[in-house]
Amino acid sequence: MKIKLAIIGFGNVGQGLAQILEDKSSAYMAMFNYEFSIVAVCDLLKGSLYNPQGLSTSELLQTVKAGQSLETLEAPAKGWDALTTINQSNADIVIELAYTDLKTGEPALSHMKASFKSGKHFVTTNKGPVALHYKTLKSLSENHGLMAGIEGTVMSGTPSLHLAKESLMAANIQSIEGILNGTTNYMLMRMEAGLNYDAALIEAQEKGYAEADPTGDVDGFDAAAKVVILANLLMGADLAIEDIALTGMSTLSIDDINSAKANNECWKVLGHVDKNSDGSFNAWVKPVQIKSSHPLASVTGAMNAITYSTELMGDVTLIGAGAGRVETGYAVVEDIINIAKKMSLKEEHKQ
Repeated sequence: MKIKLAIIGFGNVGQGLAQILEDKSSAYMAMFNYEFSIVAVCDLLKGSLYNPQGLSTSELLQTVKAGQSLETLEAPAKGWDALTTINQSNADIVIELAYTDLKTGEPALSHMKASFKSGKHFVTTNKGPVALHYKTLKSLSENHGLMAGIEGTVMSGTPSLHLAKESLMAANIQSIEGILNGTTNYMLMRMEAGLNYDAALIEAQEKGYAEADPTGDVDGFDAAAKVVILANLLMGADLAIEDIALTGMSTLSIDDINSAKANNECWKVLGHVDKNSDGSFNAWVKPVQIKSSHPLASVTGAMNAITYSTELMGDVTLIGAGAGRVETGYAVVEDIINIAKKMSLKEEHKQ
């Protein structure tokens, strides 16, 4: 079965996805009998291409690596903007990897609406439209009989959403808590090693863990968006980012770090949500001092971790990569394989 893909945004994640498809195409055909073909790529800076017969992933990657425009490659159509690419390409699945805007969800929200309206399934790693407009996403996909993949919005390619939704919902998830931002977790590890806050931040930026403007990470907005997604998707909440009580990590000093170490404890920036007996929710992101024996205490560097507290299974903790070019690219692979399986079932039922 051939699955045609249109990629909106060809930065690190888009290139990571293309690399995986290049390297694993034979394996995926053998395992699933799926051939994934990139028919369109649209990127504001790198250019736009469309070939209904499929583009060469190796040529796409080589061209970007050489610092050249994608439009130097041969293709029947070039220069399309994102909405034209979504509306006019023959893709089965639109993969939305544009930048994240946690105030409006744009431009991803418009890309999502256009995708469903044009009859295409939708996959995104973009937290904006999911955290801000999950109800819209869900209703549009259902009304059009299409599927939405959002695994990459929380913990990158680590299957935090699939695990919970497919295997833990029946166990009654009562609370969720985790290390949901790799930047702050890396900075805390370096502060434990003796760096002050400013030095730890500069190092995180040099390694590519923190943006030039680190506000989204260090002030908790990134983690808050993930708490909203987890709460709304897995616990039936209807939270907005404004409902999450935020305390940034800039309040922590070296004295705080050293005092915790002296007590065999450590600091972690945690995101948390639980449900009250009246149906309301408590949700927050803040630095928390935890015992060294705590399951999340050993999670260091840019890794993420999440603990689902359930009625029937107790605590289930998942640890894995929370960022990375290939890791987040793999989150998209998870989603497109899941969508392809459901597409295959629909085809079988038609016969």
